[in-house]
Amino acid sequence: MSSQNLPVPDFARNMKLIGYSDQGGRPDGVQLMVNKGYAFTGHMFSKGFSVIDVRNPRDPKPVHYEPAPANTWNIHLQTHEDLLLVINARDMFASPEFQDEHHYYKGALGKKVGTADASPSVERDWTAGMAVYDIANPEEPRQIGFMPVEGGGVHRIWYVGGRWAYASVLLDGFTDYIFMTIDMADPTQPQEAGRYWLPGMNEAAGETPDWAPTRRNGLHHAIINGDTAYGAWRDAGLVMIDVADRASPKLITHRNWSPPFGGGTHNCLPLPERELLVVLDEAVLDNCEDGIKYIWMFDIREPSNPVSIATFPTPAEADYATKGAHFGPHNIHENRPDGLVSSDTIFATYQNAGIRVFDIRNAYRPEEIAAFVPPAPNRLVDHRPNRPKVIQSCDIWVSAEGLIYCNDYNGGLFILEYQG
Repeated sequence: MSSQNLPVPDFARNMKLIGYSDQGGRPDGVQLMVNKGYAFTGHMFSKGFSVIDVRNPRDPKPVHYEPAPANTWNIHLQTHEDLLLVINARDMFASPEFQDEHHYYKGALGKKVGTADASPSVERDWTAGMAVYDIANPEEPRQIGFMPVEGGGVHRIWYVGGRWAYASVLLDGFTDYIFMTIDMADPTQPQEAGRYWLPGMNEAAGETPDWAPTRRNGLHHAIINGDTAYGAWRDAGLVMIDVADRASPKLITHRNWSPPFGGGTHNCLPLPERELLVVLDEAVLDNCEDGIKYIWMFDIREPSNPVSIATFPTPAEADYATKGAHFGPHNIHENRPDGLVSSDTIFATYQNAGIRVFDIRNAYRPEEIAAFVPPAPNRLVDHRPNRPKVIQSCDIWVSAEGLIYCNDYNGGLFILEYQG
């Protein structure tokens, strides 16, 4: 798309749009990775995943679309060198019971899907597990392996090469997503190695939750550094896990600040050289019904006692709380080794408030240094009823050179330069 035809932002500060793609007519995106000059994006509503050639970031070109199995979504994925890992799980937002998003974000998901009690009466018309693709040629992903799971499926994976991958998985008998370690020694035959869950989640074993039935106490995903997994456990907050023995993960500490805050913990990014942890709580309901959500800074010098020392500033140049749809954090760039790794700058998506960049050199006083708010999407791909036509910036990936790639639930792929 030529520069004169680029979307005009609603707001921009220290950021310039240089490229845009509607991803081959499938502008909805969830997780986004860039590998060898190609963007891989999982779709929420168009099903499957797409590959976009971004070797020329000013002229991105869709080159491949991979459809999902029936009744299955591929919203999250990971790339490293010649491997692509893609989640397979029940397509939740195609299900009648989740057309109102309250029902997805409130209460034990396994009980709503019907997998918590491992009842044989539940019809399994979806594919559940993790697919492995060879992407030596990024324009032609070739599936080489699959790890099936019994249950709702895999939600999100962490994989940055080597033997081990890590996933959040909705398994038969569990109330919500738990943590799993995966042995990738043979990528054509990935194997479960170990698992960890919060006590009370294993309903099949007779465990009883000690939290309110309206809460989503399930793992969104974990980021791993060394032998520690930093788990974002939605309404249960931060769960730090010792994974030195991948077959037997063990709890280090569990911290939760909900209530009084609104829950929805979504990312936990360690900054090991500074002994800090950036923790993001996702805004999951329209019009701030779940409260204003924050990105938190934790001091983790003592791993058994993480301490919150700051919150990031909330965008305030417009009235985003009443703009419609979700206002608040969703994702952060997770310092992947094939992209930018920074302990001083944090890149985040804020849904209807677009993309935000923060300077955290003073960990006690994070400052916003750049912002970009895309215009409203051309159309809604979201098929759920009564969804507002409002931008919802979703995921973000930053190259070592500082190019920013960001997608949206409806609005396509934006490629930005930081100009601060």
